Amino acid sequence: MHKIEKFPQIDGELGWLETAPDSDVQLGRRVKGAQTFDFAVIGAGFTGLSTATRLAELHPSARIAVVDALRVGQGSSGRNAGFLIDLPHNVDYNETGVEYARSQYRLNTFAIDRLRAFKDRYRIPFWIDAGKYMAGHESENLKNLENFAAMLEQAGFEHEVVSGKDLARRLGTDYYQSAVYTPGNVLVNPAALVRGLVRALPSNVSLFENSPVQAVEYGPPHQLRFLGGTITARTLIQATNSFSEQFGKLSNRIAPIFTYASLTHPLSEDQMRHFKDVKSWGLTSAHPAGSTVRFTYDRRIFMRNTYDFLGDLRATRDELDSAWRQHRRSFEARFPFLKDMTFEYTWGGVFGVTLNHESAFTKAGDGVFVMGGCNGVGVVKGTYLGYYMADYVSGVKSDNLDFVLQNSKPSWIPPDPFRGIGAKMRLNREVSSAKGEV
Repeated sequence: MHKIEKFPQIDGELGWLETAPDSDVQLGRRVKGAQTFDFAVIGAGFTGLSTATRLAELHPSARIAVVDALRVGQGSSGRNAGFLIDLPHNVDYNETGVEYARSQYRLNTFAIDRLRAFKDRYRIPFWIDAGKYMAGHESENLKNLENFAAMLEQAGFEHEVVSGKDLARRLGTDYYQSAVYTPGNVLVNPAALVRGLVRALPSNVSLFENSPVQAVEYGPPHQLRFLGGTITARTLIQATNSFSEQFGKLSNRIAPIFTYASLTHPLSEDQMRHFKDVKSWGLTSAHPAGSTVRFTYDRRIFMRNTYDFLGDLRATRDELDSAWRQHRRSFEARFPFLKDMTFEYTWGGVFGVTLNHESAFTKAGDGVFVMGGCNGVGVVKGTYLGYYMADYVSGVKSDNLDFVLQNSKPSWIPPDPFRGIGAKMRLNREVSSAKGEV
């Protein structure tokens, strides 16, 4: 019997969920009593829901369970920045090669197209084909933008370099010197999107919310134990990302990194005069530790920055308060004309990082499969990892699955306390070097 020691919790005020139109709707039920399924998927985020949907397509008569410790949209899938990124932006093409980038792009666009089809069919709101800016404030980081543009040119990806007054006109702020704009990115309310995907689950899929797994008895068949209930299944798929190591089948591969976000109240008509003709936009930083910023569909400003290594997988009130103060400094630097604006929501969320940026995607025992470590791009990566995990479990072969398998070998990470010490040193170094990008 393997007992689970750490569980997901709600870290702060979940702005995306609270501004989603169906935030108060119960989508699943709790696990109660003894139940049996053919497949059990742990985790009802983008990865788990994608796995379950594809399994149901391949096995329409199978009984499939999806379980989550929280409500759908309360976990990491509903707390991220809401970017559906088509182009890999943290990869050195000189190291990985152009063909790798093109293969990654095909996977990303496959996932975006699949999500778009669900969005259209089930009328999931707040989907904006806005593209993405990678922008730099500090002069020393403009070289990173030049290198990124050169790699995009080498691979034949569409992009545009925007600077000076033109960039300020598009963003409504003159804080950034230059940016590389790529048109294929999509901006969403991630909580609304992941909750909308529940409507795509076929009738042979049962969703269980607010049902943290207390223990696992590995078989097969495998038994998941809950408060007041059990689920038994021949095949068990763990789509728990940063919590993967809690289930005992993966170790020393993923570092849980916390980051934090704040979302303002909607801008007033008077405040909107600073954003005349400005369309919804999303921006990532030319420095990896810099701020992610959005001007949203509902006239709010989203700010995300500040990184922590939290081995206990939860944020304290002091940590949230510290992040809030940094968000205020970052916000006022970019939007000094909006100093009277307040943040309506501030929250934290954990994402799984691997040393070599390769996700875990493996068979971990007889009828046990594990995915994790999406490295901060989990909406798109989780969607295609889940899809191809269902294919892998079912023996369906493809070139895309081969690519995933070949590039899912995460490097070994030392155990705690060395993991925590190393992660904190690196995070501190990155944040210090980011300067005004934060």
